[in-house]
Amino acid sequence: MMRGMVTLRVLGSGGAFGYGGRLQACALLEHGTERTLIDCGTTSLLALRRFAIDPQSIDAVLLTHFHGDHVGGIPWLVLDAQFAHRERPLVVAGPRGVAERITATMEDVVRGLSRTKQRFELRFVEYAERAPVAVGSLAVTAYPVDHTPGSEPVALRVAVGEKVLAVSGDTSWTDTLLEVARGADLFLAEGYSYEKRIPYHLSVRALVDHRAVLGARRIVVTHVGEETLARLADVPFEAAVDGSSYEI
Repeated sequence: MMRGMVTLRVLGSGGAFGYGGRLQACALLEHGTERTLIDCGTTSLLALRRFAIDPQSIDAVLLTHFHGDHVGGIPWLVLDAQFAHRERPLVVAGPRGVAERITATMEDVVRGLSRTKQRFELRFVEYAERAPVAVGSLAVTAYPVDHTPGSEPVALRVAVGEKVLAVSGDTSWTDTLLEVARGADLFLAEGYSYEKRIPYHLSVRALVDHRAVLGARRIVVTHVGEETLARLADVPFEAAVDGSSYEI
């Protein structure tokens, strides 16, 4: 990757249920010499290997909420790092309670994993609401959104130097997304359904209806479900597939 370039690669563009054979939520943000995952669903280690990305090259993971199709890959990422004798830190940043929630997830998947002495440090960073937090060279700002209670859902605004990536995470429409997307170079937005209103999820129709006020220079739809897959030709935005790459 050329120095100064910022690239987003959507490694998993599907929802929880694998419609269309798509992998679960995972995107790779490459910036300078740093590599950051945005969400890490259960299939993320598979996605990294499918697209020839060394899991040990990942510096950090940014989480949008605590559902398995967004965090379930972290235990396997950590276990893989253990077997690969990784020595440099791995940072996991997330909403309130990230250390406790991810530790519990690790224990649920591989008993004793969170208590195993690693060669590397697993560092946790908790977001501050509407205030930037440093994760490597990134400035990450989290905004509460409307998803399943208890999942601690946030949308993210990620500043990479002068570039801004906005990420909706999973959410029904909320005007908070206007804050998140305003002036962003790219808005990675959930498009789970096309027309149908599904509780706690964002439709393509909602994005279309608010397009004029979102203020993002570019909108890319991901986390697509069955209805959207059936109408991909009608989506008036760029629609990610597994492996899609975008220069920001």
